[in-house]
Amino acid sequence: MQATETTYKLIKKIKDERFDEDKIHQYELLLNLGTRDFQVGIVDSDGERFLLLEDYVFPSAASQDELIGALDQLFEAHAFLKANFWKEIKISLKNQNFVQVPKALFSEDSLVDYLKFNTHINTDEEDFIPVFLKNTQAVTVFAIHKDVKDWFKNIYPNNNPIFVHQSAVLIDGVMEAAKAHQGNPLYIYIDRFKLHVLSVHNGKLIFYNQFIIKQFSDYIKYIMLVMKSLNMDQQTSQVVLWGYIGKNSPHYHEFYKYISNVTFGERPDRLDFNYFFDEAQDHHFLDLYSIHLC
Repeated sequence: MQATETTYKLIKKIKDERFDEDKIHQYELLLNLGTRDFQVGIVDSDGERFLLLEDYVFPSAASQDELIGALDQLFEAHAFLKANFWKEIKISLKNQNFVQVPKALFSEDSLVDYLKFNTHINTDEEDFIPVFLKNTQAVTVFAIHKDVKDWFKNIYPNNNPIFVHQSAVLIDGVMEAAKAHQGNPLYIYIDRFKLHVLSVHNGKLIFYNQFIIKQFSDYIKYIMLVMKSLNMDQQTSQVVLWGYIGKNSPHYHEFYKYISNVTFGERPDRLDFNYFFDEAQDHHFLDLYSIHLC
């Protein structure tokens, strides 16, 4: 019999020794799904302890069907992801089909109209979901493919998942982190395939956008563009950085040539991390951690 080709690859796994499968009913399950990657987080709501992190990539997923096929294979092989008695399940989607709407102008009946301003939509294949942000007067409206939404609802028939969007997660996470920063830094999250840039001024969100990255020089180009539009100086303005970039990596040293005043962001203060998570740098996985805040 021919072996089935594995459609996913585990990049990193960290598990706190306090994680107990018999206590899943008191745990919050966080799932972060992109077009080619997927992260899992588990939070013990009693004390807000982060107990487990798993990071996967889907190297060959080039369509919705292949993405769902990879999820099928991963969940089937996983020890507890298909459990239906989680305290809460939150699923964040990483896609470009979204728009930010001022809360004062928001109407539940206009989700499709909002998205038409920012992206191409398909009402036959997509559903549309609003996310009310906690830390700013905005609503994130995003599209989710019906097949993906239905797949998760079939996996968790007795525990209705909460769907959110990566942009909403990052905005809430950065707004929370900004409370501890003096001044008005530029906040950057480097994803595997995208760049997210945010500006928070005196507790108010001034700017958010994401950019597709095809080569490393694109990071510098887009950051310089945003800094110029916000009248920030690349030599003196503070930049706080999260994401998939190592503190001693060649990419970071190249990055530092253009932006001098860079510090790395921290994990959310509201979550407790045991020493097991020391193997993951503090500025990694902000979007996964921040799903808990939504």
